[in-house]
Amino acid sequence: MSPPCNKLYLFLDGELPPVDEENFRHHLARCVMCATGLHEAMQLELLGFQAMHLEGETPEELVVVPRLEERVARPRPTWRGRLRARVPVWMWRTKGWTAGAVGLAVAALLLVLTVNVAGGTPPEVWLAHPAHRSLEARVAYARADGYRPYVPMRAGPEVSLVTTPLPLRELAELEEQGDLHGIAAAYLVRKDLRQASDFLRRTPASLDRDSDLALVALEHGRREDALEMLESVLRKSPDHPQALWNRALVLREMGLTFQAAEAFDEVAALGEPGWSEEARIRALALRSETMRRSRDFHDARAAALNLATLEGARLPLEEARRFPGVVRLGFYDAVRAAPTRDAALRLLPLAEVLDDVQGDSTLRDTVNHVAHADFGRRGPLARDYARLLRGEHPTPELFVETLRLSGEDDLYLGALVARNVVERHLEDFERIARAGGDAWLTLLAERELSVREEHAGQWWKAEQRLRAALASCSGRGLAYRCATLRRRLADLFVRLHRPADALEEARDGWRLTRELGEWNLEQQFLQEMAQIARYRQSAASARAYLRESLARIPDDCEQRTYAHRNLAIVAWADFRPDEARQELEQATRCGRPLGMMGAWVLSYLARHGAQVRDEDLLWRTLDELRRGTRTQGEQALLTFLEGQFMLERDRASGRALLKGAIDAAEKLPLDVDARKARSFAYAVLMSDAGRSGSQEQVLELMGQALRVPVPRRCVLAMAVDHERTVAAVRDANGTLAGTYDEGRTAPLHGSAEGLVPPRLVAALRGCEHVDVLALPPVHGLPGLLPVEQAWSYRVGRTRMLPEARGQGGHHLVVTGVEAPASLGLETLMPLEAPRVPDPLRVELRGASATPSRVLREMAEAREIEIHTHGIFSPELSDASLLVLAPEEDGRYALAASQVREQTLLGAPLVLLAACGAARSAPFLHEPVSLPVAFIEAGARTVLASTGDIPDTAGRFFESVRERIRAGTPPARALRDERLAWLAREPAATWPSQVLLFE
Repeated sequence: MSPPCNKLYLFLDGELPPVDEENFRHHLARCVMCATGLHEAMQLELLGFQAMHLEGETPEELVVVPRLEERVARPRPTWRGRLRARVPVWMWRTKGWTAGAVGLAVAALLLVLTVNVAGGTPPEVWLAHPAHRSLEARVAYARADGYRPYVPMRAGPEVSLVTTPLPLRELAELEEQGDLHGIAAAYLVRKDLRQASDFLRRTPASLDRDSDLALVALEHGRREDALEMLESVLRKSPDHPQALWNRALVLREMGLTFQAAEAFDEVAALGEPGWSEEARIRALALRSETMRRSRDFHDARAAALNLATLEGARLPLEEARRFPGVVRLGFYDAVRAAPTRDAALRLLPLAEVLDDVQGDSTLRDTVNHVAHADFGRRGPLARDYARLLRGEHPTPELFVETLRLSGEDDLYLGALVARNVVERHLEDFERIARAGGDAWLTLLAERELSVREEHAGQWWKAEQRLRAALASCSGRGLAYRCATLRRRLADLFVRLHRPADALEEARDGWRLTRELGEWNLEQQFLQEMAQIARYRQSAASARAYLRESLARIPDDCEQRTYAHRNLAIVAWADFRPDEARQELEQATRCGRPLGMMGAWVLSYLARHGAQVRDEDLLWRTLDELRRGTRTQGEQALLTFLEGQFMLERDRASGRALLKGAIDAAEKLPLDVDARKARSFAYAVLMSDAGRSGSQEQVLELMGQALRVPVPRRCVLAMAVDHERTVAAVRDANGTLAGTYDEGRTAPLHGSAEGLVPPRLVAALRGCEHVDVLALPPVHGLPGLLPVEQAWSYRVGRTRMLPEARGQGGHHLVVTGVEAPASLGLETLMPLEAPRVPDPLRVELRGASATPSRVLREMAEAREIEIHTHGIFSPELSDASLLVLAPEEDGRYALAASQVREQTLLGAPLVLLAACGAARSAPFLHEPVSLPVAFIEAGARTVLASTGDIPDTAGRFFESVRERIRAGTPPARALRDERLAWLAREPAATWPSQVLLFE
């Protein structure tokens, strides 16, 4: 070795003076011989480690590797200890070493021991490729955001796809400097999302960090989450370039191309080199493609409409191949409006094209059938039918009656559709639609029948009818009609407040209509998706869908009114009353009715001081709504809105109206609108009682709302009604106390920590157990009371149950579940044998733990334990669900809706040892969760967690169960085990997320 290299072992042993040590660090960064010597030294060390491992010894330094700043005051170790001490903590993942880890550790040591000769970290750290970027999104870390053209991985072989290696030396330097965001950025540009996410979550909070967390969500396909996070960043920093760019990408991925183009315009306006030019190109491309699609559809639609209204109009044969749905609509009217046999037969080539698309002869048969009609009688009626379509008929109602008596049933059916009076003549419509054997018309009849069933309150019949119709719906020629059925079903689910089911139908419909190019149906699904996003409390997505809808039809007054009144309620729900009023003002400019959403916003805006014109506008809107076809549940909801508005002007009349809404709703337990009216009216009355300082009345109203008796002591009632928060307690002596506040500026999310004022928490300290009475959004949130307090949520039942059986019944344990491999879930360790003999224990394991088997075994059980994965999927369920073994048909999920339909005769204690099993649906009118479903099914007590739990949590739940068996009240048993667990593991947070429901 050269003289400097002779100092390697002195350096490793820490024997060099400080100046020499620093000089050697520079030498080591450039010397191959020293690096080789270091490698050899580490191999010798590895052999020593392995020998000690075989002898049952573990080097102390490998068990706990202290950080550099914690080692400064310690005596200098030998070179082996110093070697280990200089490897960054994040490189030490296990207690033992593998041969492959040696090279990694060498690189890590060089990382820590060397400095960059040029000073600073080289830019290659944040370059996945030298000349282009493979990540389409932008990273909000300045040194990782230099512009390079985007080249996706599917590019041709002429583009180098070799990724720049991860520079471990520089990453370790960044960690030593505390620059975790820089490390995350290096992983992000290489699309290592797991590592990037880990480092981002350790990074101090900032807008840049939040922007990059949104990027991770985007790359994982969680578009709505990404959009929410990006809009939060942009509210605080409207010109944040990376957030603007990534928001444009999210909107494009959601199919909202006009919105995406506008977002790219905002980036272009920033004038950043490279980025602005690419943004301009992207905006232009998105607009051009979207406008072309719009133009092609509207040209096809115009050609189809001309068939019936313009004599001799050309046959849109090519358009029929591309847009068979809208052209078929025009075809039917053209056949009906044909005044002569020759005019009818002229349509035969178009019928053949449309039939070829579907693969049958239905429309050719239709043309031939009409061609054989008596045109001496039919001809004048056909000419009048064309006048009706053009809006030129002087007596349309009389003409409809003439057609009814004429025997020309196809003309009569068309006139009913054109005049939008199908519901008044539904029996005739159904008879004619089914008589011809045309699947298109039969499906249309099924849709109209489902509307009547829904209006009659028989929503379950409507759902069954629509599902059956969709099951029979196939072929590209019928795809347009199938899409309208899917939209109708999604709309039904929205009105039933079943957003998970609605989302499934709407996404399928949105995808189908985009593939078909049916622009008008795309518009309808955009609005449907907006409603679903609103019900799921995703304000950013709801706004995006509505604004895209506006951008696509800017000159349609009806559409503008619809979009703005819905944007108003989204703004209100997002705690932006000023913006809500502005949107409502926009909605009034066309003079169209404001609808239910407009009435809703006007009613709530009264809390902030109603303007003079608000009252006139509300009365007019309510009158228009009541004159329409409204269900009894909707009528109750309108009474609630009127009562809330009046409460701010005349308290007595407002309270009377709110109580009237409750009385009306009580008679309609299955009507979702009635349940909303009841819950919201109670919430407003509780806020009013809290505002007037009547804690007794708050407690009384809460008990009525939940249908539970109110304890005379140790009870907390908690309600959050938008910006208003009210709390009332009775302490251990029955003494009342309470608070009222109307300064909330954001929704409750995830935790109720800090919601109960300290003086009320103090008032409850003398209670052995606190019963918590709460409506959504408080119900089911963790952190409401301190971990030292024993407490539980009280759940009321909405249905009568048979009397629980005695002390019999088995102890059902579900464990070792064989989850579907497609979910990619880790295998959970099966429960160990019980520590206490349990002769009543019945286990379901592996493939036998299917949903149907578990439900069957639960019916008679006295205790139920389910140890499995819990997941939250908006596509599958509104609340969390439990993952079980798949049935023969592939169904694996146990959802709240299935549990609620079961009857638990044993009044069981239920332990749900699954991640997030207590997570509620984001509904404001009623609690929907697995624990609530179990209580409604007959359970007496349910334990479940709102967050993730470790695999070891099974012992926690088992210990709580043993305490309860020993006679400890459930809330105290949970509290005692939680405190015992936290005493052993002070850093653990998950035990505080395990909640009790009774």
